[in-house]
Amino acid sequence: MADPVATSATRIWTMRAAYLGIGLGVYMLELVPLQTTPRDFAGPDLILLMTFAFALRRPEFVPPALVALVIVLGDLLLLRPPGLMAGLVVVTTEALRARADGLRTLPFTVEWLTAGLGLVGVLLGYRIVMAIFLIPQPPLLLSVSQLAMSILAYPIMVLAVAALFGVRRVALGEVDTLGHKL
Repeated sequence: MADPVATSATRIWTMRAAYLGIGLGVYMLELVPLQTTPRDFAGPDLILLMTFAFALRRPEFVPPALVALVIVLGDLLLLRPPGLMAGLVVVTTEALRARADGLRTLPFTVEWLTAGLGLVGVLLGYRIVMAIFLIPQPPLLLSVSQLAMSILAYPIMVLAVAALFGVRRVALGEVDTLGHKL
């Protein structure tokens, strides 16, 4: 019979490895030149959506160091200011992690609104810091379109994370394999 403690630890580390692998895969796809002319709109930020979905549903799957590693790697690969986006995402993820317990019994729309506010906070913080240091920024319309697409795509990401990885909200009174309250 399988040891439940090892199974729980194995699941956590498997999900962390999946998060890292999907992050690397998404960044590699973003680097592939599919179009030679600049676009007028931006699609959703899939890594940010996946990070927020994990942080609000199963925070133990995305520790701050792993989030920082994945986002800093994205900063370096996508030629963003190193560490700026990572710092904002880690701070926002920790704020969402702190609110995850309170969202257990509330409807999904509250979770969606909370994630949307986190996305707005990251975008505003990013643009403000870049403006303070006079770093060239992408056009405002492009950033706003990415924000809108990300907010609209959050429910789809939650469905994908739930269907592919079985990540769901922690139920009230649920305990881990050691008997600790989640």
